[in-house]
Amino acid sequence: MQAQVATYTVIENGSAYQAEIQLHDAQGFEFYNTGILGERTPLMVRDIRLSGPCNPCNYTSTGTSAISFPLGNYTLYYQGDISESHITGSFPSPYRVEVILPPGLDVRNPLLGMISPGGEAVNGTNGTVLVSWEETRTFEIRFYDPQREELLYFFLNFWILIAIVMLLPFALTWRKKRRSGP
Repeated sequence: MQAQVATYTVIENGSAYQAEIQLHDAQGFEFYNTGILGERTPLMVRDIRLSGPCNPCNYTSTGTSAISFPLGNYTLYYQGDISESHITGSFPSPYRVEVILPPGLDVRNPLLGMISPGGEAVNGTNGTVLVSWEETRTFEIRFYDPQREELLYFFLNFWILIAIVMLLPFALTWRKKRRSGP
């Protein structure tokens, strides 16, 4: 059986995402993330919609972070907030996951961004960045904007300059001692 597909599209300013998740032979879905200790933590979402062979497709909320519906194949849509440029997701079975970052947001600098194991980032269409996993039960990314990258390069240049200023007297002294001999 081929993995189901989940697509997360980050909105332009990076503060929220829109999810589209395929559900096969399902009768419910839980909105959760995996915590630091492996525990399930509820995920607060909004604008939940369900599409499939029914019109309209109705669902029932079961608790604070789950929905149920008649057994079948559906596509689930919802929106969620992004905190600190960090997105995670968890699934009960393997999914092919795609995260689409709008132009200006990126994950490919390892000093600023992060992609969980198995993920790969490539250039998408129209300046987007596409991060994907072939089959995963969990995914995680941390993205950044151009200002963070500029700040990183500024501080790196600053510290390189400080290192040169601190090492220059030592190098000159070492060179002078080497010329004068033992």
